[in-house]
Amino acid sequence: MNITKKVALYSPLLLLLIFGCQTETKDEKKTTNYAEELHSYAKPNISAIKHLNLDITVDFKTEVISGKATYTIENNNASSIILDSKFLKIDKVEADGKETTFKLGEFNEQLGQPLTIEIKNTTKTIAISYRTTNKTEALQWLTPQQTADKKYPFLFTQGQAILTRTWIPIQDSPQIRITYDATVKVPKELMAVMSAENPKAKTADGVYSFKMKQPISPYLMALAVGDLEYKAVSERTGVYAEKSMIEKAHFEFSDMEKMVIAAENLYGDYDWEQFDVIVLPPSFPFGGMENPRLTFATPTVIAGDKSLTSLIAHELAHSWSGNLVTNATWNDFWLNEGFTVYFEIRIMEAVYGKDRANMIALIGRQDLDEEIESFKDEPYRTKLKLDLKGKNPDDGMNSIAYDKGYLFLRTLEETVGREKFDIFLKDYFKTHAFSTITTEKFLNYLNANLLEPNNVIFNTEAWIYQPGIPTNQAIITSNKFSNVEKTLHNFLENVTIDDTLTKDWTTLEWVHFIRNFPETMTNKDMTRFDEAFDLSSATNSHIAMVWFEQAINLDYHGNNVDQNIEDFLIRVGRRWYVNTLFKAFEKNGKTEEALAIYKKSRANYHSVTANTIDELLNYNQ
Repeated sequence: MNITKKVALYSPLLLLLIFGCQTETKDEKKTTNYAEELHSYAKPNISAIKHLNLDITVDFKTEVISGKATYTIENNNASSIILDSKFLKIDKVEADGKETTFKLGEFNEQLGQPLTIEIKNTTKTIAISYRTTNKTEALQWLTPQQTADKKYPFLFTQGQAILTRTWIPIQDSPQIRITYDATVKVPKELMAVMSAENPKAKTADGVYSFKMKQPISPYLMALAVGDLEYKAVSERTGVYAEKSMIEKAHFEFSDMEKMVIAAENLYGDYDWEQFDVIVLPPSFPFGGMENPRLTFATPTVIAGDKSLTSLIAHELAHSWSGNLVTNATWNDFWLNEGFTVYFEIRIMEAVYGKDRANMIALIGRQDLDEEIESFKDEPYRTKLKLDLKGKNPDDGMNSIAYDKGYLFLRTLEETVGREKFDIFLKDYFKTHAFSTITTEKFLNYLNANLLEPNNVIFNTEAWIYQPGIPTNQAIITSNKFSNVEKTLHNFLENVTIDDTLTKDWTTLEWVHFIRNFPETMTNKDMTRFDEAFDLSSATNSHIAMVWFEQAINLDYHGNNVDQNIEDFLIRVGRRWYVNTLFKAFEKNGKTEEALAIYKKSRANYHSVTANTIDELLNYNQ
């Protein structure tokens, strides 16, 4: 209806009602409509946090973070606001500067407790004075002996998926985006860095100020404290590490600026100003964590030849898929990780060529096949759209989200053509920048902006909502891997291998080589391989991990490999590596051996890793 042509038909009262209703509708559209959240107690459609001012002190003697979290809130005529809290001691709560009542609800093992704070419908700020406890899962306090330089203690946080609530009382849902500033007090010998604008040198008094002006999801709040140095790679990229690691890290990540340029050329401007990486102690549970402006990385990617730097490309890609456009709930996790793997491989292709990109994709395809096989009795777990009701979001953090998500997107690309797909993705990131998205909202956008305009019929429902892999999948090939397989075959046939065939192999080629050992491999074969390539003493962590897995599977004990496996599991806390090896022990009926090692190594693991292995080995302290 064209209102301007119908004005004369209505009385002034009706006109007032019409235009009044329209104004209310506009106001309603300004209010964010949050999706139902299974993993947070918050009720953001009633009252939501918008900005955090964090003022905390880090005490290494007591291993406690204490201070005050002050929030500016969006108050929709509410009488209360609910935050998430787990293993925190709440000392006092204020509303608009005056002390108010609060209640911690019933404790849930996964979710913690709802922190319900009494407010008025006019309340604009709340402030929570609190302390962490010795049960706080996001924090890992490390002794000097557990660091690279072995001189000072170290602390880091890990918030994904729902652990930020264990070190800050917060509305811990990915769809609740906030800006923040922080003041952090640490021992003057140490430096503090956060997922924010960061210092490049230590302060004299150990007091650090931070600002994150772009709205981020709570799981991306991050803090690290240690004896750190910074070295720039370019004006907007650089590395933090302990002194003994800084030069190695700087060399390993010297292509960071090239990666950022390649990413921008693909899908638009990098919107976070700075892209730095901090190399953490080896207990860090992930390969990397895409905390905005400051990626947290494991030292296991320091190989000396840049062969494992696809991890940096992956975390950089998260600056678009995950940090800029975020999964609204953990059921939509593939929207973060499937897109990021696709983007990572495109960055690697742009910087290092198609051969290397396809090898990365094929390793991921192998991981996917292995994951699907492991879920053969639970096929529902191979759907992209998850159902995590009553489950920990960590249950969805596997190859399905990453590699099935990637395969779906690559199949789409090959169906519509790369040029059209790149235009679509660039617009997708721009259109949804600094917002969150559900699977259903993405599919509507996909249909309206890619499939329908190009008259493409695609089985999206099967890819997203059905288990397994549809038949219309992209087929990935690699000539380099074909040569690896030929070399493996010849070696097993006792053909002498010329060193020139393997001397220029990348990590990916070695991983493919070792992964493809046949089940008929004998101890004699393993011994020949080890004598030829000294794999039991591999310093490359990825090569070592896949070799150790095969040694466990094939009951190989030569060349001190048993001790090297134990040393590796005590030294390295990266969950993927640790879980792979303990799974191999468990699968091969070697649980007692696994438990003997785990009793020595568990204290070195972050709670994310320890919780996974506790469950795998049915371990009770």
